Amino acid sequence: MHRTLAGFMAGMAIMMAMAGCETTTGGGAVGADRKQLLLVSSEQMNADSVQAYRETTQAASTKGLLNRDQRYVGRVRAIANRLIPATGVFRADAPKWAWEVNVITSDEVNAWCMAGGKIAVYTGLIEKLNITDDELAAVMGHEIAHALREHGREKASQQQAQNVGVNVLSGLLGLGQLGAMATNMAVQVVVGLPYSRGMESEADRMGVELAARAGYDPRASITLWQKMAQVSGGSGPGFLSTHPTAADRISELQKYSQQVMPLYQAAQRH
Repeated sequence: MHRTLAGFMAGMAIMMAMAGCETTTGGGAVGADRKQLLLVSSEQMNADSVQAYRETTQAASTKGLLNRDQRYVGRVRAIANRLIPATGVFRADAPKWAWEVNVITSDEVNAWCMAGGKIAVYTGLIEKLNITDDELAAVMGHEIAHALREHGREKASQQQAQNVGVNVLSGLLGLGQLGAMATNMAVQVVVGLPYSRGMESEADRMGVELAARAGYDPRASITLWQKMAQVSGGSGPGFLSTHPTAADRISELQKYSQQVMPLYQAAQRH
């Protein structure tokens, strides 16, 4: 790597470390209290989330695809109603969020939770994986964890910092637009992707804890991702990927699911 670019990358890393002076959650049992770079306001992200969720659900409703199968809707909402109270271990404010939970009819194997607790589960996830309640709790716990940690806000903050840094570097080196694009790509590979993989691993850890505290078997996260790997035909190389490899993910889940087993057993006794 060019020395100037290497110096810039080091400077970016230092800036991120210095700016990352807060964390959005308590650690819980799995230690989810990493310091985060948070330049974008939580209020802005939540407002954007509300708008995006409204548009998504309205579009699905117009097409007759929103909450069409009440068997799935009742099942998903029942799981959410057990997971949401457990979010308080990470954030005291989270159980009181304006949570919304809907099911969208689609062949896509997908689920997500926007900032502020706006959840959607796709029927393809339920049908194609022949998913159990414990596995569905693992998926939903993972997605809820992204919202609790405000990963979308963190990614937006990283992008904001990256864009400023690249523009400054390009000006200093006289790289022009093409050079700026190449520099931005290098920054994304060295800084952006590892952060994204870290966020996914973080959501996995928090997800198994949420599931365990809600009385769902955290070991189901392992069978879930085994099914996911089969459906997707396996994942690509860990490098240049925003997600951990299936093997890495399952290995980590085995460790953390065992760590939170006492929480699951305690929940079963109540």
